[in-house]
Amino acid sequence: MCQLEKQLMNNRKISPFGAAGLANVHPRRAGRFMIMASNYKRIERRLTIYPKLPSLYERSKIALPKKVSKMINKDVKPAMRVVTRPDFDGVVCAALLHEAEPIIEPVKWVSPDDMQKKRVQIYPGDIIANLPYHENCHLWFDHHYSNRLDHPFEGAFKLAPSAAGLVYDYYQGRFRRDYRELVAQTDKIDSADLSLDEILHPENNPYIYLAMTVSDRDYTDVPYWNHLVALLRNQPIEQVLANPRVVQRCQRFLQKNDSYKTDLQANTRLHGHVSVTDFRTLGKIPEGNRFLVYSLFPDAVASVTIGFADETKEKVIVRVGHSILNQNCNVNAGKMLTKFGGGGHAGAGSCSLHVDRANEYIPQIIDELLKN
Repeated sequence: MCQLEKQLMNNRKISPFGAAGLANVHPRRAGRFMIMASNYKRIERRLTIYPKLPSLYERSKIALPKKVSKMINKDVKPAMRVVTRPDFDGVVCAALLHEAEPIIEPVKWVSPDDMQKKRVQIYPGDIIANLPYHENCHLWFDHHYSNRLDHPFEGAFKLAPSAAGLVYDYYQGRFRRDYRELVAQTDKIDSADLSLDEILHPENNPYIYLAMTVSDRDYTDVPYWNHLVALLRNQPIEQVLANPRVVQRCQRFLQKNDSYKTDLQANTRLHGHVSVTDFRTLGKIPEGNRFLVYSLFPDAVASVTIGFADETKEKVIVRVGHSILNQNCNVNAGKMLTKFGGGGHAGAGSCSLHVDRANEYIPQIIDELLKN
């Protein structure tokens, strides 16, 4: 790394050449000045791959000569980065966006709650998918009822089966492979358009099976999510499922799903036409097929699942969903949960509650569903 680059990275002051510019500079120093200018262009190109430095020259304290500054800022473009959530729809969004755009940076995986509460730093080059909008982003793609906007933006929003479908439509003609089947299956999974057989035997549908290996409960899974993004970009579903890491995850899902069914039956109570599953006594929400509750409690038109967000037990996650087998729930889940700091679709949503307020708000959520 050259001395100039070290100075730039260390955010040190670089002495200006004076108000008169090159006219008052010794010829040797003038030559070095021009080299510095070209070095800045080279450094700028290198540094734009770092998402935390998208506006390096605006945010830094470096004092640059005006001529150098103009040369640098003339064609500066912020680095592109995908910001999405770790579910199957988010994974497919990331795969499609990395195919359609010249993105170098790894995916930034975040929760909707963190986006809603402005805990995530968003930069001008970021592309947000399947998450609430942020004013700093370059493009935004979403399909959640609670995230609707009343002002113009770049990207696409529609109450659609999946965010991946919106990304696919937006970039039609930019893909080197045919992703139609992947997008259609993502629509099916994210909109919970599943049959009883598909709920009971997800391993018989390759896409549903793969989706069951993606869980947002453990962010140590980031390498696996990134691995899936790379696989889905380049391989058909048969090869993806044959990948050793994916095979291991699928086998783990089947093993955990058996114990999940037992935990589900032991911790679920039927309140009228609403099934309420409270996993707080277990310490953490177990992994398993989230649609299984509808097959075990067919009289319920809606489900409420409660559990601690992490081992600190300071936050409680509440998930609400319409039964996909007994479709008689009339409550807009996403709209209702906005009252409690959450959101989602008409048929499914979630919110994050502080532990001190959970026992106050959860009965209110159940009562809203009972009114139907």
